[in-house]
Amino acid sequence: MSSAESSLAVSEKPVSTEPSLASRSGAPAKFGATDAGLILMAAIWGGHYTVIKYGLATMAPFTFSAIRMVSALLILTALAATVRDTPRPSWRDIKAMMALGLIGNGLYQLLFMIGMTQTRAGIAALIIAASPAWVAIVGRLMGRERGTGRSWSGIGLQLVGVTCVVLSTNALDGPGGGSLHTFLIILCGIIWSVYTVLLQPYTTRVHPLHLSVATLSSGAALMFVVALPGLVTLDFGAIATSAWWALSYSTILAMIVAYLLYYRGIRVIGPTRTAVYGNLQPAIAIAVAWVLLSEAPGLWQWVGTFLILAGLLLSRSAPIKPITDTHPIP
Repeated sequence: MSSAESSLAVSEKPVSTEPSLASRSGAPAKFGATDAGLILMAAIWGGHYTVIKYGLATMAPFTFSAIRMVSALLILTALAATVRDTPRPSWRDIKAMMALGLIGNGLYQLLFMIGMTQTRAGIAALIIAASPAWVAIVGRLMGRERGTGRSWSGIGLQLVGVTCVVLSTNALDGPGGGSLHTFLIILCGIIWSVYTVLLQPYTTRVHPLHLSVATLSSGAALMFVVALPGLVTLDFGAIATSAWWALSYSTILAMIVAYLLYYRGIRVIGPTRTAVYGNLQPAIAIAVAWVLLSEAPGLWQWVGTFLILAGLLLSRSAPIKPITDTHPIP
């Protein structure tokens, strides 16, 4: 959010309405352990796209995703059981969040894993990085927020950047090379935006871990059912060591550790500064894919990278009341 990659919503990031500790104290922002943790978060999520490629080299996409989602759900459930300072969500809220989880974690992951089979890691990271543009558009259509000229200019830059990235797919892989799968990644961003907007009311009254468990449980169940035929016939002994490492990274680091670092960032330094570190992800993703997968960026990808990052920074600086800022975990 992976993202992101799935999605914890954990899939990706509920934001508290309470002011951060930094804003309550009135102290000037200083680089500290929380900031270092957020750089680690960006590195984990940025590298996750390449890690997924390693996992898919010897495992079917749905099988890989089902194992990591179910494993992450078990860990998150155990962590959520330790929460004592907030009340449990009502059964009505749980059912609503589980229904949304089918969209944001289930459908999203199904399409994302198919898309990743033929989409370059760096290109997927750039497209997902532009998800805030779709969130703003969907939020406006649903009457949840109104942007300023600056924010809409930033959104426009992000969408033009995505177009350049799609053009780079043809330039790098030939006409039609991976275009359908790239479109699926774009569709994931749109699906995530709808999920984010609809989930927003619950982020203000439900603890992040409770919300993550509820939304991930239904998504993981859907993925498990879809992957069941492959899981039944899976030869675990034939899975490469690199795939097991990829599963561990995807489950523990991308879906657990990085999100805990994100939640701490929201609480300590606030959502705005935390979001700035999130903008490092596409650059890290491109660099890692370049080094480990030999995915050398083309001209249009560089242009798209610049436009998407410029659009993100422009939108972030605009005076707009944001919908809960979430990031899909790949």
